[in-house]
Amino acid sequence: MSHGGPEIETSNKKIGLLIALLALLLAFSEMGNKQGENDALAKNVEASNLWSFFQAKTIRRTTMQTAAEQLKAQLPSISDPAAKAAMEAQIKKWNDTAARYESEPETGEGRKELMAKAKAAEATRDLSKARGEVFEIASAMLQIGIVLASAAVITGAMMLAYCAGGLGLFGLLLMGIAAWKPTILPFIH
Repeated sequence: MSHGGPEIETSNKKIGLLIALLALLLAFSEMGNKQGENDALAKNVEASNLWSFFQAKTIRRTTMQTAAEQLKAQLPSISDPAAKAAMEAQIKKWNDTAARYESEPETGEGRKELMAKAKAAEATRDLSKARGEVFEIASAMLQIGIVLASAAVITGAMMLAYCAGGLGLFGLLLMGIAAWKPTILPFIH
């Protein structure tokens, strides 16, 4: 038999439902946090790979330009027209290759395109990181809410249950912010 009467039993059932709801929200928040972390990590790796490819293209381009400039500097000393024409053709070929390394819209693998892709990956990484951080704060609010609701069952202090509900609503609001606009919170960056 219960020692607090039907009112306390009803209150404890309501608080139990609140705890269950907070735990459900916590599970979703933790999933959002983990997804944000995973997405940020994947985009960080992608950005790093793109910047490495960009650097390789820069080295190749510089090598081509240097070789073309060296050959161009030797041109005045060449008197044989066939040799001069061959050198000019090689200079043009190297300059064309250097230009292609700078921008290659057909393949998206020129330096200009690689830089744009890397910056886009970094922006997505930063957004995912912010999303994960907001979900993490929401999880903390929900965990504190669960602790307060549990304390309300033990102590019978309904104010703790109301505070737990408020923290749950705040956590839910943060989850919405994390899902749709995580960068609006100024302290997340």
